[in-house]
Amino acid sequence: MTFTIVMLISVAIIIGIAAAFGTAISKGYAYKHTVDPHPEDEEEESSNEKS
Repeated sequence: MTFTIVMLISVAIIIGIAAAFGTAISKGYAYKHTVDPHPEDEEEESSNEKS
């Protein structure tokens, strides 16, 4: 009886942790990653616009 309860609780915890990892991975892949422009590129663009 006690072994069954411990096993059920253990399985529930494992499933909960797996669900948390799955959610975190899913949100990580859904995140839109952006890269800031290189400062030298910004200088070239501003000098091209001025001329």
